[in-house]
Amino acid sequence: MPLKLGLVGIGKIARDQHIPALAADPRFELVACASRNARVDGVANFADIETLLAEVRQLDAISICTPPQAHFEAALAALRAGKHVMLEKPPAATTRQIALLQAEAARHGCTLFQTWHSRFAAGVDTAREWLRGRTLSGGSITWKEDVHHWHPGQQWIWEPGGLGVFDPGINALSLLTEVLSDEVFVHQAVLDFPENQQAPIAARLSLRTAAGVTVNAEFDFRQKGEQTWDIALVTTSGRLRLSRGGGVLEIDDRPLGADDALAGEYPRLYARFAELCAAGESEVDWRPFQLVADAFLVGERRIVAAHQV
Repeated sequence: MPLKLGLVGIGKIARDQHIPALAADPRFELVACASRNARVDGVANFADIETLLAEVRQLDAISICTPPQAHFEAALAALRAGKHVMLEKPPAATTRQIALLQAEAARHGCTLFQTWHSRFAAGVDTAREWLRGRTLSGGSITWKEDVHHWHPGQQWIWEPGGLGVFDPGINALSLLTEVLSDEVFVHQAVLDFPENQQAPIAARLSLRTAAGVTVNAEFDFRQKGEQTWDIALVTTSGRLRLSRGGGVLEIDDRPLGADDALAGEYPRLYARFAELCAAGESEVDWRPFQLVADAFLVGERRIVAAHQV
């Protein structure tokens, strides 16, 4: 029998990725949605998750696609109702909230899948295997996109907890922490805040491994035209490049397959969620979120020109 699932937060990412992935996966049946401002045809619709949980008795799982500021309360309600939970990234408003949700899932015997969709891009598994056993000597991240394309008219991303440019930038950090054998930490950071917003529009990070190897990252929300989602890593025995958000892999300038950005990621996310639910296991890794939080802690704050949503 398919898992009966409720989708919470019907915005761009839900319509572009979650709903098509669910429709194509026989392991799930989308039976209800909760959103303050949107509806989905063919299923029960509610204004909030509390009403959804109260009214839909035959429900196995909840997938949460709201802005991160609302993740904790929604996930907590679902877990306490005995439902498995899949969380969109960024995972929550604070790092402590993720730890509390993990403990709550264990307490109720539910699956918590705290996702990083970029880790399911086409080139990631091969990149991780190639880097295993090699010695990192340096690297760079260039992650630049147009906020008006990906978050049209969305003010939440500029509010406290919205993360600004780290909403996409955390995808790069999720890839880096997935493929590297070495752990990294934030050594230095510079964050550019528009004078009229509460979240950064650009950032530059200096990340270091315990061995002292530096990976420099540059994030920008003002990119027009072609979007740039690249990670280049240098080892003592070769070079690796992940581009298109992990969809394209090159090793020593030799292509090893290509896929469009986001292609296949969400179907693979839901396949993994189904596996975790069947096994009664959770998957939680908030290291990318910790790196973002640490960038805010140690980063130099610079004020730049106003940004209009």
